[in-house]
Amino acid sequence: MGTKKNSNKKKTTTTTKKIVVEEKEVKPVEEEKKPKKKKLRLRRWVWLVLFLICVGCLIASGIEFYMWSMDNKHTDEQIKEIEEMATVEELPEDEEKEEIINPPQNNGNYESDYWKYIKLPLINVDFTELLKKNSDTVAFLKVNGTNINYPVVQTDNNDYYLSHSFDKSNNQAGWVFSDFRNQLDNLKDNSVIYAHGRVNKTMFGSLKNIFENNWYKDTDNYIVNLATPHNSYLFQVISVYKIPTETYYITTNFGTDESFQKFIDTILSRSVYNFNVEVTPEDKILTLSTCYNATDKAVLHAKLIKRQALD
Repeated sequence: MGTKKNSNKKKTTTTTKKIVVEEKEVKPVEEEKKPKKKKLRLRRWVWLVLFLICVGCLIASGIEFYMWSMDNKHTDEQIKEIEEMATVEELPEDEEKEEIINPPQNNGNYESDYWKYIKLPLINVDFTELLKKNSDTVAFLKVNGTNINYPVVQTDNNDYYLSHSFDKSNNQAGWVFSDFRNQLDNLKDNSVIYAHGRVNKTMFGSLKNIFENNWYKDTDNYIVNLATPHNSYLFQVISVYKIPTETYYITTNFGTDESFQKFIDTILSRSVYNFNVEVTPEDKILTLSTCYNATDKAVLHAKLIKRQALD
């Protein structure tokens, strides 16, 4: 009888332990389900936020592209209208009126192209209709080897024509404009003209051609024509380069020959090509500047070699 009682006690104890063990095994499984659900919800929210950001970026990009396209369309219309209203002709050669500027004194070990370029024609532009369209018109610029063949405007600051077209309408393509410090009928040491470097090659977009080998190989490209209602100028290219945004190369007046000579030496040393041109403080420099990319500017410098008064 005693043996049976002990046996029953053992069975009861064993059963109780099993139940406890089973309860312990069930509890952790139930507790793990809650954090997993929270993680899934968090992931869904993250993906939803990322999706909304992507959609927003696409919409913003679409709007920006639309505005860019509309600005380009309006600019193209302006260019076409200008081509119809502006008469640009070659001036007949007149040795009595033409003034040869600062001819080189010493050619060194090379043959100067100066003597070839001064035989090229100057241009004459009828500004009548251009001035009716925009009274800020001060000149007409033509750059060989590029699409640059535009009237130049000028106002009392260097901001307005960054966001206005030739007809003064709002346009992020802007227009070709002269630095407000310039006096294009009374040239300073350095006269500066700006425009946006548009991807579609309008404005100064095609100025980037100066870094292409084909442009450099063709020496006919080393010429810039600039005409005002009172004067016509011919410039010879002396330096082209890319540089982070700065103010030094757009300085217009240097005060002393020493300062101007230092400027000349600096811009010649920056050039990606050697144009073998003699430049002195007696020369007048024309500078064309545009954006090459988000941080750098594309720059062309040329010196005056011929001028003719049109009055």
